[in-house]
Amino acid sequence: MFGLFRSIRNLARLVRILLSLARHDALFPLDRTASAAPLLRLTRLIRRRGPGAASRPGERLAAALGGMGPSFIKLGQILSTRADLLGDEIAEDLATLQDRLPPFPGRRARALIEAEFELPLEELYRSFDDAPIAAASIAQVHFAVTPDGREVAVKVLRPGVARAFARDIDLFMWLARLTERTRPALRRLKPVEVVETLAQSVELEMDLRFEAAAASELAENFAGDPGFRVPRVDWQRTGRTVLTTERIAGVRVDDREALLAAGHRIDDLLRKAADAFFKQVFRDGFFHADLHPGNIFVDSDGALAVVDFGIMGRLDRDTRYYLADMLLGFLSGDYRRVAEVHFDAGFVPRRRSIDAFTQACRSIGEPILGRPLNEISIARLLGQLFHVTEQFEMETQPQLLLLQKTMVLVEGVGRRLDPEANIWTLARPLVETWMRDNRGPEARLRQRIDAIVEAIDEVPRLLRNLDKMIEDWSREGVVMHAESLAVQAAHRARLLPLLVIPLWLAAAALIAIAVALLTGR
Repeated sequence: MFGLFRSIRNLARLVRILLSLARHDALFPLDRTASAAPLLRLTRLIRRRGPGAASRPGERLAAALGGMGPSFIKLGQILSTRADLLGDEIAEDLATLQDRLPPFPGRRARALIEAEFELPLEELYRSFDDAPIAAASIAQVHFAVTPDGREVAVKVLRPGVARAFARDIDLFMWLARLTERTRPALRRLKPVEVVETLAQSVELEMDLRFEAAAASELAENFAGDPGFRVPRVDWQRTGRTVLTTERIAGVRVDDREALLAAGHRIDDLLRKAADAFFKQVFRDGFFHADLHPGNIFVDSDGALAVVDFGIMGRLDRDTRYYLADMLLGFLSGDYRRVAEVHFDAGFVPRRRSIDAFTQACRSIGEPILGRPLNEISIARLLGQLFHVTEQFEMETQPQLLLLQKTMVLVEGVGRRLDPEANIWTLARPLVETWMRDNRGPEARLRQRIDAIVEAIDEVPRLLRNLDKMIEDWSREGVVMHAESLAVQAAHRARLLPLLVIPLWLAAAALIAIAVALLTGR
């Protein structure tokens, strides 16, 4: 019964969404779907007329999504990374979607803070500015001063936003599952996984303690780094719906004139930006995924200071290795290596031709990497790479979508600072050094030794699991004859040397090789 009610509710909501898209003439993604033709003919009757009618399709879609609320703004921002679905121009237009909404009253913010901490506002802050300095779809930010005189920024969750997001995420998931059931050809795009990524991101943003933890982790990763600064979290004034951090004073990173007037060197800022981005992605696998200019400032010491940690990305070690191998393959023109990386990672099925995929990689790299240095866009290269997914059945990699979006933002910041510079040329030596340290012969040997040691460590656990399985069988009434128990004990006695001795011998051999390599003998 609940499933039927859910379907009726989602269908009614879907009708309202389609009408909103139709009013903005933004139903063009359905043009290639034959079954949608009657709907498209009907909705032409309610399209808006006027100056906006001649705007680009992506602009119309961005306007429609922006008017449908916070969840659809977030969805549009995710779709801006999917040039493989919508094309470059539409994806670029969606990237301009601003996560801004009218602010809610300062008195409402005060009440929410007092409800969160069950204390009068005056005990928490000496002064509190009712007018917010920023208002987004999920929260808004106010400046305040603590009783001990520290200037802070206070982020307050928008009232009712969690309920609104839960309703819309349920609709997105319903549509994604319906798509996977009815359109098997689209399963490779992983619509359910994409919605799950959105849901996880939103879930974290709905609890500002998670954002505080993300800020704390990023600050820990950059402890002692003078070129990159993360505001301190005031944990005593942070809860589920309120986040208080140190107030950042500085110049917006895209205000070139103000930066020069303050005595900052543009080339130095670019170097720091490249260094910070490299360390987040490759060294730590944990990166700020919303690096638009409004979230990056330059303080008086010339350090880059970032704010707003609601959207963060993670990359495991294998994905970082894949990314580094792939980028260096493209940058060096080794397209065969690029193809091999994708096959080794399992992103492209083995049944596909590696020669044909190499050719496809060359068709992506040559037009982009053959351009003048200041026009090279690694983010665009990744976007073009996603275009070949359909021909080669390459599955969508949701963990890379957020990274591509971040690369677009970082490139944009770099070009605002210096239109003639390319931030990736500054990052390339860092990536190459990291590759030598992590992917060179000695590094690979260390990794093999580590794998053997891990396997040795697993042996006691395997033996304990075997004993536990026998105990469970006994408790459940499974009778084992004396002969079976004797056989099991004999197997157990033989298992330990059979597992451990070869592993120790292999480890000793690898250690001997490592010593020989390191000493040059």
